[in-house]
Amino acid sequence: MQHKIVISLILLICAAIAFAGCTSPSGSTATPAGSGPSGTTSGTSSLVTQPTDAIPDYNTVTVDVGEKDYMGKIPVIFQGGKGQISVKKIDVKLTRTDGSTQTATVGLKKGDEADLDGTKGTGFLNGQPDRVEVWVTMNNGQTYKVADVIREYRTRG
Repeated sequence: MQHKIVISLILLICAAIAFAGCTSPSGSTATPAGSGPSGTTSGTSSLVTQPTDAIPDYNTVTVDVGEKDYMGKIPVIFQGGKGQISVKKIDVKLTRTDGSTQTATVGLKKGDEADLDGTKGTGFLNGQPDRVEVWVTMNNGQTYKVADVIREYRTRG
């Protein structure tokens, strides 16, 4: 249990280092906290992933979050698993850098898919990263967070 906390802390620190200095162009000035419109949130704060839940072995299922394509589409595909028969609902939430969100529900048959509209690039510029979270609700009412990932704009490789 303690190693999970240490690993989570290390990942959080690495994410903070990765975003530090990369969130504003050089020479720009930051807006002081509280000076923006009320009710707004910083885009990068909503893009910090959290640990996922451990599902009991007899109820394991797999939901894949695909790579963001050139149009900003992110596929989320139910792959089934031992607990497939116990799945009641699969909810997906996309959070974009600007703080806007999109929710979807994935079907319960193996291979069912939901396509999310992530941010896309314009011209030679890459789109901003998006966060995708997936929750699986079982017939017994228990809900598990099975995925929490950041999807970058796909680059040529």
